[in-house]
Amino acid sequence: MGGSGSKYKSYWPFSGSDTATDSGKEGTEQSLARVRGPRNASPFVFTRRSSLFYDEDGDLAHEFYEETVEVKDGRKRAELKRVQRNLEPQGIVKLDHPCIHTDVPVVLCEL
Repeated sequence: MGGSGSKYKSYWPFSGSDTATDSGKEGTEQSLARVRGPRNASPFVFTRRSSLFYDEDGDLAHEFYEETVEVKDGRKRAELKRVQRNLEPQGIVKLDHPCIHTDVPVVLCEL
């Protein structure tokens, strides 16, 4: 009778007691993202995958459209069609300032 706990230990990357930065370093990325093993991962995020794309001309945007003109019954009708081919993703983008990872189990502000 009674509850039984799991036999498997869960892996939580942010469970480490040695996360303080050295006083000699002045907030550099290396001091913030110091990792000594799989148990002490950094709670900061420095890069992210961009949602922007490059088109054939080298323009950068979220979406691209082209205007097409159709003639029906002697009337010209312009439509915008979304371009989904020949687009290259921008890739990984470095953030201007580090963000905190969403899985960090820390209360940032308590009201």
